[in-house]
Amino acid sequence: MLTILFDGVAYGMLLFVLACGLSVTLGLMNFVNLAHGAFAMAGGYITVVLVNRAGLPFLAGLVLAFFATAAIGAVLERTLYVHVYAKSHLDQVLFTIGLVFMSVAAVDYVMGSSQQFVQIPAALQGQFVGRYRLLIIGICGLLTVALQFVLMATRFGSRLRAAVDDQRVARGLGINVGAVFAITFAVGSGLAGLGGALGAEILGLDPIFPLKYMIYFLIVVTVGGTSSITGPFLASILLGIADVMGKYYGGHDTKIGGIVIHIPDIGAFVIYTIMIVVLILRPQGLFARGTAR
Repeated sequence: MLTILFDGVAYGMLLFVLACGLSVTLGLMNFVNLAHGAFAMAGGYITVVLVNRAGLPFLAGLVLAFFATAAIGAVLERTLYVHVYAKSHLDQVLFTIGLVFMSVAAVDYVMGSSQQFVQIPAALQGQFVGRYRLLIIGICGLLTVALQFVLMATRFGSRLRAAVDDQRVARGLGINVGAVFAITFAVGSGLAGLGGALGAEILGLDPIFPLKYMIYFLIVVTVGGTSSITGPFLASILLGIADVMGKYYGGHDTKIGGIVIHIPDIGAFVIYTIMIVVLILRPQGLFARGTAR
């Protein structure tokens, strides 16, 4: 049970880093970016190239993956995304889904369709208490605290919330709304890239990565709500533990009364059930405020 909880927390932390950028863009910027997984995939492949082929240290690869993906996000935000902010959510969904399929085709052409993994250092490959998962928990925990602090206790966080609440008034107060949104989008993309780099060893990388894990990102945001970082963080932990427990207890044979019964893999069933129940009982999210702004 302790092993399941440990692996579930590590998986949940990883889900949070992968999805927190989406919760920021959707909850604070009111922009539906379904191409968020493409930035995670980019960070993973950047780390594969830097570590596996160029021979850079793993931790250096993580840092460079964050900044490289953030730079890609900043360029795309200024050239493409900025023109879709004022569009309807349907237009945003169609636009970002198109970007997903373009990224899938591009990665399949450049990197190939086979699944790839990042070579982690030997010091992190020990099985005792899962050193690599312990690293994931530590990094993700620090990022969670840093994000909450930036959004709630800094001048930039105040400017971001003001720009989201009323762009016209924010501009009247001298806030550069475009720059605030560009920085926010870039940081969210960088966090996705970092999550993709950290998760490459556990989840694996292939061209359909954005499509495969898109539903997980959306479930985290749906269950946790978009009014704060705390909600998606707690939702990620809950879903990570539920998914690991479902996969551990499912997918094997058990004997009941002399009859061998095959228990199917119920990991996906558990998390989808949680999402449906939350949508019915609390459409604004399990950890969101009860009243909308």
